[in-house]
Amino acid sequence: MSAWWRRLRAALGMGLIWGTAWFLAGMGLLLIVGPDAADVPFPLGFGLLGFLSGALFSGVFALVERRRRLDQMSLGRFTGWGALGGGLLGGLFTLFGGAELVGMIPVLAVAGGASAAGALALARRGAPPTPLPPDDPTEALPPGSGSRAGR
Repeated sequence: MSAWWRRLRAALGMGLIWGTAWFLAGMGLLLIVGPDAADVPFPLGFGLLGFLSGALFSGVFALVERRRRLDQMSLGRFTGWGALGGGLLGGLFTLFGGAELVGMIPVLAVAGGASAAGALALARRGAPPTPLPPDDPTEALPPGSGSRAGR
């Protein structure tokens, strides 16, 4: 698979993950304020914004951090790129939708940063454990015993 197809697939995947999370946030807001509070139902609007913000973040991240793996990224740096992706989406809305949408920039930046932090935390949680060095004495212990059992 070429590098561009991999990047496109990653951007779509990140957009779907963020879109799903933002959709669920919209569902929570819908339960609080009721279905007649907005023209566009909150879950659909939030889901679309989350998808676009996640895909934009993935593109920015691929351009700027292309030589780093996720395990080499700090949580703060990853969160910053997420905030930048969300802020860029807010900036695009302001640019094409009018100055009255400028308030979306900080909201989308905070939501993008939180989404990036959550995505990195999930990625690290699902990462395979680091193998033990060959001279580690706990290697010969049966599973469930030793100092590593409590994890």
